[in-house]
Amino acid sequence: MGLKGERQKTKGKNCSFRLSPFAFRLFLNIKQEKKQVEIYETEEEQVEALKRWWKENSTSAIVGLVVGLIIILGWNYWLDHKKERAAQASVTYSQLLKALDENKNDSVEKLAEHMQKQFNGTEYAAFSALLEAKLKSQQGDFAAAKQILKTIAAEPNKHLSNVARIRLVRLMLATGEYEQGLQVINEVDAKEATSYSANYDELVGDLYVALDRLDEARTSYQNALRNGQPSPLLQFKIDDLTAQEKLETQK
Repeated sequence: MGLKGERQKTKGKNCSFRLSPFAFRLFLNIKQEKKQVEIYETEEEQVEALKRWWKENSTSAIVGLVVGLIIILGWNYWLDHKKERAAQASVTYSQLLKALDENKNDSVEKLAEHMQKQFNGTEYAAFSALLEAKLKSQQGDFAAAKQILKTIAAEPNKHLSNVARIRLVRLMLATGEYEQGLQVINEVDAKEATSYSANYDELVGDLYVALDRLDEARTSYQNALRNGQPSPLLQFKIDDLTAQEKLETQK
């Protein structure tokens, strides 16, 4: 055979030991599975392995389970507490409305104060405060009414804060605090008061009329007409300004 025959033998031997990548991975998997079978050949060995795992991980598993239960129970308790608190606030608010209808002013004030203490931060408390401010204004206690309205205006609820601010400016208009009223409106964030822009524009017009700044008043009224629903009263204010200017011209 010679040298050529020897080469062919050697080549044949080398080819017999080559494995494709797929065959090699299959061989490793079979070997690994065989090891696992050898490790847990009996049920007793499997039980012993489970016991070892539990001994090593039981503390963290129990802690995780307990923490999960606490979170679920705590969240359910908070939801139940919130519902119960809202129900109690609703009952107290209904009592306040009844006292208001019956002109029991002392009861209204006591219930409103109770709402602020027990249910502060709820919408029921804010609505109760608005009613209390109205009652204080009717009684002539404007300072108390303004303070209540300022407190509500600082609340995070944008709807209630704007309602309170508008009522505060109207009260300032009634008490002759025209410049202060304009300052309150100037501090309003326009982005957070888009739905109330017409109300603010009309109030600005009223304040300018009180300050005898009629041109600025007309501009504000016209802005209110553009930004809100057409109002007969608002149109009357514009017409009244025109009449006043005609009288001034005739003089």
